[in-house]
Amino acid sequence: MAFDYDVLYIGSGQATWNGAVPLAKQGLKLAVAEEALFGGVCSNYGCNAKIVLDHPVELARQVEAMQDRGVEGSIFINWSDLMAHKHELIDPQSHHNEVRLTKEGITVFKGHADFVDAHTVSINGKMVTADKIVIATGQRPYRLDIPGSEFVHDSTDFLSIADMPEHVTIFGGGYIAMEFATIANAAGAKVDIITRSDKYLRSFPQQYVTRVVADLKRRGVRFIPNQTIESVEETVDGFQVKGQNDLLLETDYIIDATGRQPNHDYLNLEAAGVESTDRGIPVNDHLQTNVANIYAAGDVVDHALPKTTPVAAFDSRYLASQFSGDSTEPIDYPAISTVVFTSPRIAQVGVSVAEAEANPEKYQITNVDYQSDWFRQVGNETEAYLTLIFNQEHVLVGAAEMSHEAVNSMNTFVPMIEMGLTQKQLQRFIYLFPSIEYTGQRRL
Repeated sequence: MAFDYDVLYIGSGQATWNGAVPLAKQGLKLAVAEEALFGGVCSNYGCNAKIVLDHPVELARQVEAMQDRGVEGSIFINWSDLMAHKHELIDPQSHHNEVRLTKEGITVFKGHADFVDAHTVSINGKMVTADKIVIATGQRPYRLDIPGSEFVHDSTDFLSIADMPEHVTIFGGGYIAMEFATIANAAGAKVDIITRSDKYLRSFPQQYVTRVVADLKRRGVRFIPNQTIESVEETVDGFQVKGQNDLLLETDYIIDATGRQPNHDYLNLEAAGVESTDRGIPVNDHLQTNVANIYAAGDVVDHALPKTTPVAAFDSRYLASQFSGDSTEPIDYPAISTVVFTSPRIAQVGVSVAEAEANPEKYQITNVDYQSDWFRQVGNETEAYLTLIFNQEHVLVGAAEMSHEAVNSMNTFVPMIEMGLTQKQLQRFIYLFPSIEYTGQRRL
């Protein structure tokens, strides 16, 4: 049977982009169906926008730390100017991404795709066939099903809010909640965080999370744990949040940051026979669904890996190698690093601190307080810590850090862990002096 395309991608985010462009360069006939903005959540509604809004917070923290150490004065975050800068940088991304696809000879369909059968989708009523189809539709914000939910905003809304409200209330204690609380607090808002438990950022080292929470509390963020939100009501002056345990809270703006859910429940998967769960689409070790010619990649996949842009990009590059015939091997995920953009950051890679602590017979843990490191103290970091995890052969297998430089520091450890280098091999690297890499090497 002749198909219109060799590969059809549903969605245009990182789980598509990183594979579709290389395949097009190799001469395969490709198509991408997108019903929203090209480039997906990270480029348009999420990561990139957040980084723009967070950058002044990072600068403000650095200036604050250097008071009476050669610096005077403070930074005021002008939200309207910052938001204009965000739009200046982010708004053109969708167009640029679309143009890049079409320049590579990839056919772009604008509209919603529904499966008709295993090789056919309907896009705005147009039937399109493909030998292979990749579902790369990502995730969307989860919304609590409570009375008054229409008054509650999600992450997309907050990242484009024109004026910072005086009082921001956030539901949830994960990545989005903690990052948005950091930004809103630095921009001058009163901030509340309401959670169902008393645990925050569960996947990160809790000894670091506790310090970040304490710092936010010191800055005026109020944490309200062990609550169940029951309703939101509009009032004359704003909104009222009601919950169990006699919770009654007045606020100006509410963000639901209780999680994200996969975008797979509106694709008519049943018509193609593709199985799915509430957590996404199960795949095998070749990213195939239960239907051999249909694949899934990125955040829509039902697996326990972090739902991050780099993981989606890795999936996409892997599928490109499969479709081009360069490889037939199963996917082999490397050490995956993650970071939460609080201030300071918390980043980690490889074996987690929790796993290492639970298995002392397998791992050795080294903790470092950076207050003893002169280079880190150039910026007067008073809350900067590093944890290194070694196996019994003294090979570095995990690392975690809380500091303003945690992102760069973890990027140093990623290749070390992935390559399984011994301590002796690690000492052969000659880094620039002074640098994060050089000071990190001294701890190995």
